[in-house]
Amino acid sequence: MRPACPPLRKRALATAVLWALPWLAAASAAFPAAAADPPNRFTGEPTEVLAVEIPVQVVRDGKPVRGLSAADFTLLEGKAKQQITGFEVVDLGAEPGSPEAPPPFLSSMGRRHFLMLFDLANSEPKAIVKAREAARGVLAKLHRSDLVAVATYSPSQGPVLVLGFTSDRRQTEIALDTLGVPELVDRNGDSLDLVIESLVGTNPGSTPPRVNVDLLNLLLELRDRDHAADRRLQGSRLSDYTRSFTDLGQLMANVDGRKYVVLLSEGFDSSLLIGTDENNAETVNKVETGKFYEVDNDARFGNTRAGNQLERMMEQFRRSDCVIQSVDIGGLREDGARRANGQDALFAMADQTGGELYRNWNDLSDAMGKMLERTSVTYLISFQPQIERDGSYHPIRVELKNAAGARVSHRDGYYAPQPFGERDPLSRRLGTADAIISGKESGDLEATALAVPLRGLAGMSYVPVVLSIDGPSLLRGVETSAAAVLPVEIYAYALGADGTIGDSFGQTVGLDLAKVGDKLRGGGIEFVGHLELAAGDWSIRVLVRNGKTGTLRLRVLPLRVPAFDEGATVFLPPLFPEPIDTTAKAIPLRESPRGTMSESPYPFQLEGQSFVPAAAPVVTAGQAARVVLFAWNLPPSDVRAHALVLSADGREVPGGKIRLVGSENAAGGDLLIATFEPTDLPPGAYRLRVRLNLGDGGEGDETIETDAVPFEVR
Repeated sequence: MRPACPPLRKRALATAVLWALPWLAAASAAFPAAAADPPNRFTGEPTEVLAVEIPVQVVRDGKPVRGLSAADFTLLEGKAKQQITGFEVVDLGAEPGSPEAPPPFLSSMGRRHFLMLFDLANSEPKAIVKAREAARGVLAKLHRSDLVAVATYSPSQGPVLVLGFTSDRRQTEIALDTLGVPELVDRNGDSLDLVIESLVGTNPGSTPPRVNVDLLNLLLELRDRDHAADRRLQGSRLSDYTRSFTDLGQLMANVDGRKYVVLLSEGFDSSLLIGTDENNAETVNKVETGKFYEVDNDARFGNTRAGNQLERMMEQFRRSDCVIQSVDIGGLREDGARRANGQDALFAMADQTGGELYRNWNDLSDAMGKMLERTSVTYLISFQPQIERDGSYHPIRVELKNAAGARVSHRDGYYAPQPFGERDPLSRRLGTADAIISGKESGDLEATALAVPLRGLAGMSYVPVVLSIDGPSLLRGVETSAAAVLPVEIYAYALGADGTIGDSFGQTVGLDLAKVGDKLRGGGIEFVGHLELAAGDWSIRVLVRNGKTGTLRLRVLPLRVPAFDEGATVFLPPLFPEPIDTTAKAIPLRESPRGTMSESPYPFQLEGQSFVPAAAPVVTAGQAARVVLFAWNLPPSDVRAHALVLSADGREVPGGKIRLVGSENAAGGDLLIATFEPTDLPPGAYRLRVRLNLGDGGEGDETIETDAVPFEVR
């Protein structure tokens, strides 16, 4: 045990603190929030060795085959056999803690992605409204690691992504209730489509039944508008449908892992593709009497062009590792009528992508449950091809040795990565969301992050998020011409253990390199934003990206938000202050105002001066460093502090002394001021935990230990 520091009598200094940092306004300008791609497994120069992962599922007699190893598979690209360089098993049915169970942060390749797609073009509005219950039934069957997105299709709007792939089931239910109708939702500024806030329940007189009425009326209005367009463009309707779905399939190629499109539709008239009975009496009479010009060959034999487009659409879905699970919702119509040959079209789309047709939507939950069991085991097979960064498609084949009646299901191939500038905005947005939800730290850009829970309003915590971005790594590969403006994309999301998104912010700032280029080259950026969170355990995902080159860094911060209002004494982990100075190396930036606590006073004040907590503290050997600890509900007694230093692997090591030297009022509590000396600590990486004794040194003292924070001794 370390010797105790001298006791400190608690004191209070009433100070009014305003949010007033000397932010460098000239450095930033308003930019539309651009999206980013996930941490790419495809890294390096144009011709390179890449790590490619292939999700593979093996089924025998309707059950997943377990217990396979890399030696059981053969992987071929074209006709060339490939060496398997990585192998991982993800078993969603395994017991928690077993080697096959999903890890806490499961990569996107190991996850199943479900897109609930509502076909507004080929379905009656009342059927769509009721079909949401079928979709809700599927949600209850999914594994907690599964990601769900919601989309709609209509002739006038094409495919519309209502909600991106998310683990938040509450947001998914809101998306299903409203189907993204602007009159019913408020996105609250989320640029990645992971949060969709419902206005239902907040507006007086609004109730869930009213949502059904409003949604039905809006869908009827949309149908009437689309029908008017169909009368003008009847001949191109199916062509537009297949082209739009082909684009959707291409977009899904940007999402890692196995994808399942749950298509809720009555289907289109398949006679548009295959024609009608060519021997019907009227047609035969026209042919026999020489009136060939009166015969509609498209109606008689089908539209060959449309058929080719449909085949290209199916091919794109197969290439994107995307299976269509068709759900015939025609049975939901009150008049009992069905769209002509609609089931044939739905069956064709499902069958040709490896999916199934569910004819009775009432049994969808149970039927999908069987599919979920079949796909619950995934083998992630990796290999390293040498290819160019040109977006080209490479077919592959995975074979199982000694298959004995087993069926192997996997993607037909993979796409080489494209240069960042050639990717479309929606693809970038999906990629960014996928990286954040996956929660695996990665990227080449050098950046560190810190989140600090402080007492807020109405039972919520105010959580400043501090992001330190290294300037030279941010500028890597950027042409720094006099007129250059560099977009820097910053996102932060808080995810609970069940995948719920507690709060988020996203912002793109434009840096005028003519004004701040030298500071970036010599230092970097200090960005401060905030989240508003309830008490509990959260995973804070902070992503920063160079909007020109695509280089990024994703940081994942475990955060426990205390219950400040329950009266217990609360200590936060120690913070190492860095003074804010406009002449310093770092460029200080802050988020745009948002949230209910956007006007909260800036909490990081020490002796009348603003500071930013160091996200990656560095302590100089032989010198004392300033340390502060936020505290709430301190009893009227002495406070003694002890430094506990841990090595990088978590072992307690001798060395390090902490000494309390003062206190101030701050953030509705107390700010304890201390000095920390890295006594007897050789250069290296450590973690600091502070043990605090409350009392007069007797046996009845209360002892509290803070969480540990990393620091480096140089």
